[in-house]
Amino acid sequence: MRKCLRCGSDMVEGCGIRVFASNAGITLTDGENKKFFGRLGSPKVAICPQCGEVSLWVEDRNTLDKLAKKLKDD
Repeated sequence: MRKCLRCGSDMVEGCGIRVFASNAGITLTDGENKKFFGRLGSPKVAICPQCGEVSLWVEDRNTLDKLAKKLKDD
């Protein structure tokens, strides 16, 4: 169970994000200004029922580790 960073309450996991006028969803990428970017995956979402804080995270840590190594080498 994730804890809210703002108020410390238990967050509700398994939520989602929907982009209006599109059913494509959202994807996290390794660069906002690149023409060709690497996909980091779809975010996981939790929402705090007390204060409304939204938490996004990537579940696949291997992808993040590879990105960190790549950025360090560049």
